[in-house]
Amino acid sequence: MNYLIMEDFSGQPVPFIFPRRVDHADMREQLPYGLALSCGHLELGPQGFTCSGGNNNLGLKARPEEDTAIITEALRQRSR
Repeated sequence: MNYLIMEDFSGQPVPFIFPRRVDHADMREQLPYGLALSCGHLELGPQGFTCSGGNNNLGLKARPEEDTAIITEALRQRSR
């Protein structure tokens, strides 16, 4: 999967995860947020999520540790 980490209107990072066939730049154009913080590729392995890569068209790189933590927190199971 691909991902973008955007800054929401309150300054918090928000992950967007989408299929690899969708280009980072194309997805960026669809999002209402102002600042793109990072982007890359997301994989789920035995040890959890890993983030890598980036996109030269957007001038962004993956921040492996930080992006992984943001995505993991966003997708963690919450009690009801």
